[in-house]
Amino acid sequence: MPTEQELASRERLSYEIEVTPAFYDIDVMEIVYHGNYVRYLELARSALLAQFDYDYPRMRDSGYGWPVVDMRLKYVRPALFGQKLKIRATITEWENRLRIDYVMRDAATGHKVNTAHTIQVAVDMHTKEMCFVCPPVLWERLGVQP
Repeated sequence: MPTEQELASRERLSYEIEVTPAFYDIDVMEIVYHGNYVRYLELARSALLAQFDYDYPRMRDSGYGWPVVDMRLKYVRPALFGQKLKIRATITEWENRLRIDYVMRDAATGHKVNTAHTIQVAVDMHTKEMCFVCPPVLWERLGVQP
């Protein structure tokens, strides 16, 4: 059972957005095409990192690229045209890599639609080499310690 401090830290490292699948997101089976979930995760990840003033332009300006090197998705139930979805993104690792966990739910019922995680690693923009420890700028932006 997580402590109050752990729960507060998790909440601080989380952000939630709402998306509504549009007509062009739907496939021939009349459900959201599976590839569009990746785009929804990107919207949530971008909003989460922006709250720490470490969006993609700031990452680049700090001298690091952060490519996604692993992504896992689990489809629990289909999302539909016009269905409001809430996506909560939470940073769960930041020492050697940046891991973000996602939970996508139906906004009206709270039913889980999808779970996912992405893993990003820091790459030095000058040398193009992968860093095996996240740079201090990430810890400073997140307000965490390694």
